[in-house]
Amino acid sequence: MGRKQTKKVVFENVKVLDAGAKGVSVAKAPEGQVIFIPNVVPGDVVDVQTFKKRKSYFEGKAIKFHSFSEHRVDPICEHFGVCGGCKWQNMTYSQQLFYKNQEVFNNLKRIGKIELPEFEPILGSEKQFFYRNKMEFGFSSSRWMTQEEVESGAELDNKNAVGFHIPKMWDKILDIKRCHLQQDPSNDIRNEIRRFANENGLSFFNPRNHEGLLRTLMIRTASTGELMVLIQFFDNNKKEIELMMNFLAERFPEITSLQYVINQKANDTLYDQDIILFKGRDYILEEMEGLSFSINAKSFYQTNSEQAYELYSITRDFAGLTGNELVYDLYTGTGTIAQFVSKKAKKVIGVEAVPEAIADAKENAKRNNITNCEFFVGDMKNVFNDEFISAHGHPDVIITDPPRDGMHADVVKQILSIAPQKVVYVSCNSATQARDLALMDELYKVTRVRPVDMFPQTHHVENVVLLEKR
Repeated sequence: MGRKQTKKVVFENVKVLDAGAKGVSVAKAPEGQVIFIPNVVPGDVVDVQTFKKRKSYFEGKAIKFHSFSEHRVDPICEHFGVCGGCKWQNMTYSQQLFYKNQEVFNNLKRIGKIELPEFEPILGSEKQFFYRNKMEFGFSSSRWMTQEEVESGAELDNKNAVGFHIPKMWDKILDIKRCHLQQDPSNDIRNEIRRFANENGLSFFNPRNHEGLLRTLMIRTASTGELMVLIQFFDNNKKEIELMMNFLAERFPEITSLQYVINQKANDTLYDQDIILFKGRDYILEEMEGLSFSINAKSFYQTNSEQAYELYSITRDFAGLTGNELVYDLYTGTGTIAQFVSKKAKKVIGVEAVPEAIADAKENAKRNNITNCEFFVGDMKNVFNDEFISAHGHPDVIITDPPRDGMHADVVKQILSIAPQKVVYVSCNSATQARDLALMDELYKVTRVRPVDMFPQTHHVENVVLLEKR
């Protein structure tokens, strides 16, 4: 028996009501089911063709617009709607902030079910474009074809692309001409690599057949003007690799760190790869409030440098340090928050699971002449135990900035048993943050909340919460 076809239904004159999770908008079908629709703005009135039906919701796309929302703007990027990146580029920035704030509020209220103070106003980003300091692009020998290209039936003699994966298509890359997320010379570098590779017959990676030379490209920029370029090659063809690397070194002498990797694994991740320095040094320097941080190819650093400074300032402000406190910084990464708050603290202890990150943190502290920070490696749920506390002291304040999954239940338990006076919880996922806050509600009261927008044109939002002992 063949697969059951989902019956495609068209709903007419549907008003888009809200912005939902993952950047799609939400409407209601006549019988009350939710409809998720991409590339529309709350306030638009549309006809929707559904292509997926579940028990309580539909997924669909707008096939006709009857009227446009007052919050709609023209997206500035030619790739909008095909590239899955900046899903909210068609919405005014003030409205983006409204929905981000709303999402944090709803998560804390519905999932956390806790008493909340009045939110402090969400902090918008001064830069709404060209704010990212790190971009990664993929190469492909079978690029994504636009609807028009498919319909024209024209044969393409060159299907090479360097750009972004089409959402839910692991092997299709959209060829990107101009991306509005990273400052120059990012677009120039990517476009010149494509041109040079095509002119010199260098092959682009084919993920299905696992063959080709050029695999991925990473560009990192810093507010200091320093620049890192790293290319992943699949084939270990010394002559062709040197041809490309020499071209980049000559064409862009401003590159501070020019590196490459030969990666023949099934996936693109760099973390277990040997990185080869071709020219310059193997890191770039970022600066923040007089502190400098070295960033290497594997380092984690907040991707919006200017807004990271604002996020850390709010974190430090929430901690209310007087200079006498022992602070624990959990999930410290390369120790940026730890060092940022150190001048207002007696001592800061940073803990992180990634050994390379801790090596960076120690190196950065040395570079910044910071003597009151200590850093330790280990999986948080194993390291952060009673022995650790008795060895390093009882914290007055804990700052925690976990990954998207939030804190492990054992870590929450340990915070509750140590019971510092204050906990400042920085989160990039307010749903898991809300879950953790609910676990801490008996002992801690949430006294301050402030969302921070690090990623304009997307639905992502950070949130800072201050918990004080009841």
